[in-house]
Amino acid sequence: MTWQTWSLYALAAIGLSLTPGPNGLLALTHGALHGTRKTLATITGGSLGFGLVIGLSMFGIGALLANWAGLLVIMKWLGGAYLVWLGIQLVRSEPIDISRSQNAVSAKFRILFGQGLFSAISNPKGILFFVAFLPQFVNPRESLLTQFLIMALTFIVIEFVYELTVATLADRIKPLLVRAGKNFNRVFGGVFIAIGVLLPLRG
Repeated sequence: MTWQTWSLYALAAIGLSLTPGPNGLLALTHGALHGTRKTLATITGGSLGFGLVIGLSMFGIGALLANWAGLLVIMKWLGGAYLVWLGIQLVRSEPIDISRSQNAVSAKFRILFGQGLFSAISNPKGILFFVAFLPQFVNPRESLLTQFLIMALTFIVIEFVYELTVATLADRIKPLLVRAGKNFNRVFGGVFIAIGVLLPLRG
């Protein structure tokens, strides 16, 4: 993976992490309920879950490419179309309702870890997103395992830092999400639309 490709991937991953989603909301909720230290269990579970989802998506892509290398071009365009659709849905969606966030009833490590893990792997949109997202950066002439490790570690580090920040600033961020949630949706919906349009054109 070239430095330029990695930079584009990292920027896109930052945009994805900053977009309000189930794991970010869970980190926010647990941060407010249990404090940052205990919420590390939630964040760690989510990180493992994202690694599993990325691996499942990427090696599924690899298995398909082994049979038909030209499929990558089709997947890039279909994935780009899906990202544009996802961006439009995000722009049109209502802001996150903090009052409907999941309330944890136990602060035990294994329960918080399990909630973070389940939140990351139970959302089918996550797998669909990565199936659409990762082909934009895969080079079929390079080691799929190496690319997986780079992409997975990059995303996990970015997501971990983001969720830890959200958990640490939980009390301050909640009012901000209520006030500016719609603008968040518009900005990052626009990011997804731009990724969907521009990345398949890179060749």
